[in-house]
Formats: sequence, structure tokens, C-alpha cells
Amino acid sequence: MADRMVESSDVEVPEIPETLEKVLLFTLEEAKEKMEHGEDVVPFTALVVKENLFMESHPGESADECFNFARHTVEHARGAEAYALCYDGYIEVDDGEKDALIAEGGVPGGDHGYAVGYLYEVGEDGAVTFETEPAYIGEAPNFMIALQKADSYSDDEIDAKYLDGEESEGEPGE
Repeated sequence: MADRMVESSDVEVPEIPETLEKVLLFTLEEAKEKMEHGEDVVPFTALVVKENLFMESHPGESADECFNFARHTVEHARGAEAYALCYDGYIEVDDGEKDALIAEGGVPGGDHGYAVGYLYEVGEDGAVTFETEPAYIGEAPNFMIALQKADSYSDDEIDAKYLDGEESEGEPGE
């Protein structure tokens, strides 16, 4: 999945909210593990709701379709504290494009999101070699920009949305 623009940043890594940082890194590790086992990474989201993590895949025919599915899930996720959207893509660097596992995400009401990723190379034998540390890529769109902070919803509202069967199976945020 490559047709995605994330604002590149040559500045210091900004302060990323702790819950968001954790979910971004978690999704990167999940995707990295899949690739190390020879599996494809289908774009997926992870929503942090209370003490739970809801994950959903967003397969599509194009990058835009995958992002639209993810946006639809996330922008309606009232009561969620943070989200990450993880996918296999690339970033542009001075000497061309580099393959990267990318996780971008945000928090309710945030002006923008953040993108982090692992650069990687695929050897002639098909083996994937990742950089040892994830890198801050830059600002990203925040699919939660219009949502209120998670603590502005009552526990009953959140339970009704995610735990009491209001949602179709595996699809929080619809």
C-alpha cells in the first residue's frame, strides 16, 4: 500500500501521548512479526478502549479504499482513547523510496496524528531485514479529530458501544 502522504519532519520527535505511543509500537510489532513469518500485512487498525484493544483488518482494492475503511471505523469510535492504523508502505528519502512498515494514529480531538515506522529491506532470498528501532516519520491525519476525549463518555456508553453487542462482531466504531 503506497499511495499515502504523511508530512515528513526533520525536527525532533514530538511528545506523543503515552497510550498512543504504546498502540503505535504494538501494531508495528504485530506487523513486523507477520512479515518475518512470510505473511502479508493487510492494513489494520487497533483501538484502545478502556483496558481493551480492538483490532480490525481493512482490506481493499486500493490504498484509498483501505484508508477509507479505516477512517470510517475510527472516526465513529466514541470512548476510544487512541488508535493506530498500520500498513506496509514506503517513505520517500533523499535517495529514493524505502520500504517501511508504517503505523499512524491519533487521539480524540488532536489537531493531527503521528506516523512512526520500521524501515526494512527484502533480500534476494526473500528474507526481510528491519531496522533495529522504529523511526518517527512525521505528522499524519488524525481520524479522531472530531471525537471527544474518552473520559467524556460514561462507562455505560462505552460498554454499550463495544461490549454489549451493539457492534457487529469484530467491528468497533461502526
